[in-house]
This record gives sequence, C-alpha cells and structure tokens, in this order.
Amino acid sequence: MLQEIFSLLFGPNPELREIIGVTLRMSFFSTLISALLGLPLGVLLGGNEFRGRSWITRVVNTLMGLPPVVAGLIVFLLLSRSGPLGSLRLLYSVQAMVIAQVLLITPIITGLTANLVSLRAASIRETCAGIGLNAYQRLWYTVLECRVPFISTILAGFGRAIAEVGAVQMVGGNIQYKTRVMTTAIMMQTNMGHFEFAIALGGVLLLLSFLINSAVYYIQELDSRA
Repeated sequence: MLQEIFSLLFGPNPELREIIGVTLRMSFFSTLISALLGLPLGVLLGGNEFRGRSWITRVVNTLMGLPPVVAGLIVFLLLSRSGPLGSLRLLYSVQAMVIAQVLLITPIITGLTANLVSLRAASIRETCAGIGLNAYQRLWYTVLECRVPFISTILAGFGRAIAEVGAVQMVGGNIQYKTRVMTTAIMMQTNMGHFEFAIALGGVLLLLSFLINSAVYYIQELDSRA
C-alpha cells in the first residue's frame, strides 16, 4: 500500500494535480476576499463604541459557528435556476465554491479581528488622538499596529477554507477536473474503497495544514522577539 501511495503522490497523476490546484485556487481567493471584507469590519467593530455594537458582535459570533451545510444551502438557493442569482449560471463552479467559503470565513476573520483590536483599542485611540489622525488614517494605523496577529488570523481562515467539505460539496458538485477538491475527493474515494488515493490526498492535506500552522508559529515567534 505504501508503494502505491508514494506512486500516486510523486508519479504522473494529472487528476491528483488538478485536485490540489483547484483546492489551492479556491482557498486562496476565498481567503483573500474574506480578508478584504473581514479585516476592516473587525477593526471598526473592535475599535469603536457605537449603538448596537453588542448586537452586531453577537451576530458575528453566531455566524462564526455557521454550519457549512447551512452556508452551502444558502448559496445553492441563491445560485439555483429558480434563485435570484440563477441567471449568472455559477452553480457547480469554482466561483460558487468561493462564494460559499467567503460566507463561512468572513465572520471568522471579522470576529477574531474584532477581539484582537478590542484588546488594544484604548491605547490605539490615545495614540491616534495624540498625533491627530482622522478616522481613515486611524484604520490604517490599527492595521499596521496589529499586522502580525492579523496575518495569523488570515492564515487561520485559509486553514478553515482548505479543510471545508460540506458547503463546497453542495455548491460545487464534486465534478472531476472542474470542482473536485481534496476534501470531497477524500470522501468520495473512501466511499468507493480506493483507500490509497484517499490516504495520498489526506497526506497532502495534512502537509498543507502543517505548513500553515508552521507559518503562524514562525510569525508569532518573530513578533515576540521584536
């Protein structure tokens, strides 16, 4: 079995390369979009006091635990032929998978960012008031001040994206050479009894998770030494 697994990993296997490529492409773009949305929202939520802030925080914290199948169902209903966005014909595509992932990851990045900023909000407000920064400049100052924890938050979102199966299965359809990713392929190959292929994909997924965690640890170490 080990020989077959190594041959799958390091041999000429176009399907395996395609699965890994689709997984990385989907995870990268969904994390990028989620970071562009979640970081500013988290900074505004964690660094400001306003009416209704506690309710918005509760909603964000609730969405951080949104079940993937629920997110997949929402996107499926929106993109289906009878849905409001059915004319776009995005269902069973990588774009649909990215949309579902953004729905899952954005609240996570927003919530983690808000928690980080709230711990430093008082000192940041005093510094910004002392040097006379406006609201836009204060936003950028907060991002620069918390850049290392923010990078860890983004990488955590990427790790969540690359390990997702429920939502991407529903809106992607697990189509070979189109929307098949590592998690859906592992589930399918296991059900078919092709354990060597499933183990090979699982090994690649674990390796990617290890690299992400190592990057987070390395960044945190650099921040602690600074």
